[in-house]
Amino acid sequence: MLVSENISDVCAVTENKEHFKGEGTKLWGGRFSQKTDTFLDKLNASIVYDKRMWYEDIQGSQAYARALQRAGFLTEVEEQEIQKGLELVGQELELDKFKLHQSDEDIHTAIERRLKELIGLPATKLHTGRSRNDQVATDMKLWLKSRLNTLKKYILDLTQHCLISLSTVASSPVQILVERAKTEVGILIPGYTHLQRAQPVQWSHWLLSYAWYLKEDCDRLLQVQERMNIMPLGSGALAGIPFSINRSLLAKELGFTRFTYNSMNAVGNRDFIAEFLFWASLTAVHLSRLAEDLILYSSREFGFVSLSESHCTGSSLMPQKKNPDSLELIRGKTGRIYGNNCGFMMVLKGLPSTYNKDLQEDKQAMFDTYDSLESILQVAMGTVKTLMVNEESCTAALTPNMLATDLAYYLVRKGVAFREAHHLAGEVVILSEKQRVDMPSLSLEQLKSVSEKFEDDVLKIWDYKHSVEQYQTVGGTSTSSIIHQIHVLEEWLHFSEEN
Repeated sequence: MLVSENISDVCAVTENKEHFKGEGTKLWGGRFSQKTDTFLDKLNASIVYDKRMWYEDIQGSQAYARALQRAGFLTEVEEQEIQKGLELVGQELELDKFKLHQSDEDIHTAIERRLKELIGLPATKLHTGRSRNDQVATDMKLWLKSRLNTLKKYILDLTQHCLISLSTVASSPVQILVERAKTEVGILIPGYTHLQRAQPVQWSHWLLSYAWYLKEDCDRLLQVQERMNIMPLGSGALAGIPFSINRSLLAKELGFTRFTYNSMNAVGNRDFIAEFLFWASLTAVHLSRLAEDLILYSSREFGFVSLSESHCTGSSLMPQKKNPDSLELIRGKTGRIYGNNCGFMMVLKGLPSTYNKDLQEDKQAMFDTYDSLESILQVAMGTVKTLMVNEESCTAALTPNMLATDLAYYLVRKGVAFREAHHLAGEVVILSEKQRVDMPSLSLEQLKSVSEKFEDDVLKIWDYKHSVEQYQTVGGTSTSSIIHQIHVLEEWLHFSEEN
């Protein structure tokens, strides 16, 4: 953390130091005699978006200054001046008092430039052995590492709310899904395949299907975090550092569990960005599918749910409209997130080894994807948390033809082979259509005309709750199975929150 200090006091201490000469001077410009083309300057600059990593850059520089001092390349006084100067730069950035110069290509050179303005010569020693190549890769990992836990929390919260009571305030997608499933056990809805009514299922079973998607997203996120937890700093531009920097201690100070073993790999490796982009894309796809279901279920044609007005918008022309814009934006942002993933993979596919400027595209993809995913997770939580289930509409959508599979199972229990039972159940469906009645209205005599296996106990087949409760096997839609799912997910949530 930055040490709180009065900016004017530090400025007074450093006002007599040697200042950086001129805004147009480049930190790398020693071998250049011509000014950089204006359009290239604009294309080359990343300061507009990478300034978000200012805290991580200062954090890395502070740790690196300590490493240089331990290695004998900075005196204790110089190291203290650098630390104090970096704290001041951090304050300026935090308070939005940091002034960018036209020569600032990125946040890394801007901070170094400002540090030299404040403390003079010691600032020029900070980059000893360090390249922007390993510096940038480290900053990006530090930035993303700290933010992934935020996304994980949102997902956990949404999952849990699928389990408990609506009066409980939840804060993550998994939590929200689990909370609702726990409260609303017993509500039946049609289950669909090919968007056609297929079999009756519990509303809670549908909710939990997305809780399991999100649990898998969390599990994958932990794997991404583990592979990301490797420090590149200390790799130089590509060949390493010729000075005795203790990389193990440096990694520990920056919160990494280990460090890279090949400097060429370290500076050119953006697999952690690619993995994050793919993980975010898949997570967004799951949220998009949830949104699509709810868009359908909230339409007047389905009427299963009513969305809160707080998560809908109206029409500028049609006064009656209540549009599910929250869900549509989730669906739309998913395309943007996946586009970032595809675009960055195309950047990587033809690159030669080590660092190439093409990799500058990593930051916009990372930042935009993070922002988009964070926003749709928050909107998904609010939408799912505040919607109301219309139980009467759900029940009214159940139709007897959805029990045709149950009819086949009835015959199987009577000793009929499943393929024959399936065929016979199909004949019953045809018979009901010819008679222009639903299947429960067929008489036992009519059923026996299809198969002598039908008896009086066939009447219990025409009960939706009985249909649902027969699926007692783990993973089924019966109440006992749903309670088991909730128990497993609650245990996982409890463990995840503690870790």
